[in-house]
Amino acid sequence: MTSHRTRITAPDDTRPAGLTDEEAARRLREHGPNEVEARRRPSLHSRVLAQLRDPLIMVLLGAIVLTVAIGDHADAVVIALVVVVNTTVGVVQEIRADNAVAALSALSAPAARVVRDGSDREVPARDVVPGDVLLLGEGDIVAADARLVESSSLLVDESMLTGESVPVDKDVRSGIPGASVLSAGTVTVRGRAVAEVFATGEGSALGRIASLLEGRTEPTPLQRRLAALGRVLALVTVALCMLVFALGLFRGLPPDTMAVTAISLAVAAVPESLPAVVTLALALGARRMAARHAVVRRLPAVETLGSVTVLATDKTGTLTEGRMVVEQIWTPRGRVEFTGVGYEPRGEVRIAGRTAKAAELGPVRDLLTVATLCNDAALRPPDGRGGSGGRWTALGDPTEAALLTAAAKAGCEERSLLRERCPRTGEAPFDSLRKRMTTVHRTPSGRSLVCLKGAPEAVLDPTVLDDGSELLAEARQEAAHLASRGFRVLAVAFGERSGRPPRASEAEHGLRFLGLAAISDPPKPAATATLAACRAAGITPVLVTGDHPATARAVAARVGLVDPEDSTEAVATGADLAAGRIGDPTAVRVFARTDPQQKLDIVRAWHARGHVTAMTGDGVNDGPALHAADIGVAMGRRGTEVARQSADLVLTDDELATVVAAVEEGRRVYDNIRRFLVYALAGGTAEILVMLVGPLLGLALPLRAGQILWINLLTHGLTGVAVGAEPVSPQAMHRPPRPPDQHVMGHGLWQRVLFLGAVVTAVCLVVGLVARAVGSPWQTVLFLSLLAAQLGVVLGLRSRLFTRENLFLPLSVLVSAALGVAAVYVPFLRSVLETRPLEAMEVGLACAAGLLGFAAARSSRQPWLGRLTGHATGDGRPHPFSPS
Repeated sequence: MTSHRTRITAPDDTRPAGLTDEEAARRLREHGPNEVEARRRPSLHSRVLAQLRDPLIMVLLGAIVLTVAIGDHADAVVIALVVVVNTTVGVVQEIRADNAVAALSALSAPAARVVRDGSDREVPARDVVPGDVLLLGEGDIVAADARLVESSSLLVDESMLTGESVPVDKDVRSGIPGASVLSAGTVTVRGRAVAEVFATGEGSALGRIASLLEGRTEPTPLQRRLAALGRVLALVTVALCMLVFALGLFRGLPPDTMAVTAISLAVAAVPESLPAVVTLALALGARRMAARHAVVRRLPAVETLGSVTVLATDKTGTLTEGRMVVEQIWTPRGRVEFTGVGYEPRGEVRIAGRTAKAAELGPVRDLLTVATLCNDAALRPPDGRGGSGGRWTALGDPTEAALLTAAAKAGCEERSLLRERCPRTGEAPFDSLRKRMTTVHRTPSGRSLVCLKGAPEAVLDPTVLDDGSELLAEARQEAAHLASRGFRVLAVAFGERSGRPPRASEAEHGLRFLGLAAISDPPKPAATATLAACRAAGITPVLVTGDHPATARAVAARVGLVDPEDSTEAVATGADLAAGRIGDPTAVRVFARTDPQQKLDIVRAWHARGHVTAMTGDGVNDGPALHAADIGVAMGRRGTEVARQSADLVLTDDELATVVAAVEEGRRVYDNIRRFLVYALAGGTAEILVMLVGPLLGLALPLRAGQILWINLLTHGLTGVAVGAEPVSPQAMHRPPRPPDQHVMGHGLWQRVLFLGAVVTAVCLVVGLVARAVGSPWQTVLFLSLLAAQLGVVLGLRSRLFTRENLFLPLSVLVSAALGVAAVYVPFLRSVLETRPLEAMEVGLACAAGLLGFAAARSSRQPWLGRLTGHATGDGRPHPFSPS
């Protein structure tokens, strides 16, 4: 690769003299530094207040006031700690997620070569100003938007901005729009250039994309659902407090006793450990995702993944290998196919499905030998300076590198030996007008060898080739067929000359056609299975790429995204979308030639239909769409820093299958949150019903305030938090995503809460009445039974009853049970909670209540409850959105 300090050797009389130091300094003051200014971020106190305004947190703050009012300072401290931890985690995650615009300046080249005062100079990229003359060589990053003044064989990789997988030719003489303009952040793959800067900082291509990243981040589905639940719980809590207090006064109980009891019930009705459960579930989900090569940047994104209904994926490097490969070669003698992936020069050459014999490869080797000579690329092994991630890499045009790889597979002579034996004496480089490249070489016999490759329409021309019209017509037909299948097709020809070596441009006639090379960026082996897994999970995959429509459709057909035989499944282009020719963008499955704004439009179209979107990307052009999607997924290996900072999820292995694994983790998290809500709210319902119904059955004050709070502490404490670590359900990825507008308590969850609450209430009241009838300390028996029944319910709600993946749950149940028994037998606790020691038979009644609670929880998982409440599938199975 050319050194970063290589000078452009353009004649001094034609190259612009550039700015003076004084003028450059003046323009720097006028236009500002060549970097994207970060948007103003919210202050720390405003972030904290935003977290505390959450309805559920406000309920917990109210619970703190209530517990302090009744003198339960220990419980108040616990609840306050939950609020502090939850708020801190939320603020930290929000700050980490707010770095997308700042990353744009990091992408710019750290230094740029400019002409100042008539001499070459290297300056920091942030000091480049409009009017500066940039000097660009192979491998340089363009520091600002610029117009070409001079160029030689210039090839630019614009994939970070456009998504186009093939580098683009740039030529100052070209009449094609944009062919003489360079954009900030792009990379020169080949050639050299002199360009004059016309836009820097926020006025550049990077700056325009940065402006699309502005805007308020929308709350995630989980945040919206928990906020709605918090409002409901707040209203219900206040109503229950007033009801219990009024009924107590109506029965003639002391006002102070009923006030303390009502406040205790209010605390019991609020699942104050819900934020802790959510935080633990999300943190464990994030840790599991990291172990599966998915790094989560925002904790709420873990749950949001579970509700994704649309996966919009890019093509290059996500569905495809991201490396060009010669898949077929067609010659007048027949067709051969190549196996292997990437630039590693290993694979088979096959004819009609079998390994080709060496004697059959003569025409193919002739073609690839000429293509190797007419070539400026190079391959580097993993242990070379260009090695990356243990893979072979390409230096130069990836299409030319693919030809070198194919030549090695076919057993051709190495490029270095060919160059030594047949040194190059002249060349006519590829450009967008000629669409072909020609080189001239001196052979050992003293003759000149003319090697040519290029686009079929530029090579299969009677003025270039000295072949019959029938062969040329057949070659054109084959080239059209290969192009329709999404291949990039190159035609190769050669000729020999005697005498003085001709100029390359003058030797492009009377050549002999050798054949066609079909080159593509092949799909990853796992891409088809990954998209099938998405469909099985009810997720709609959509391809959004900046590549050519034919290429996009070919890849989509090969991975099963569209039916290759169905011509009605058209590919929509960004131009179609911008012109309003696409009536319903959500009906399209393949988009091509899209720009950043159009990617945003696609995401917003799905949002307007109520869908939860995940968008994958790796380039600068993907940043706005990643930011706007519910879940932005960036590639960690080849992705730009802009994409990574804009995303919620970063894939360290660049595999789309990792997104599916992350979706599974997201569904596990949401299932566990719903499972906890069933458990906690059913227990709270039972406690309230016991206090409301008990007096009607002759149990004057079923439970004392301290006993209610002790039960609440043991059930909503370690045991409740342990629910958040439950393993994924076996059916998690074989059900559709939950509807985006589904309430967190929707689809039968309220019914399960009421069913379990009623069963636990009935069991405990019966046990209490039996204990009173036989002269036992019925209040203590009722207290222990209510605790045991709730612990039985939490075990019965497990989807994998005897799994060893979450031993924390059974262990916490044992600890809670032990503390419950301690409240009966430890003198200090007994005096504080006003309990009495129990006999073995009385403890047995409490254990029976626990077993019945377990049985009720297992029963609630069966189809009969779903049919009874109208929340079962047509074949009688539990509803797919149940937390089982």
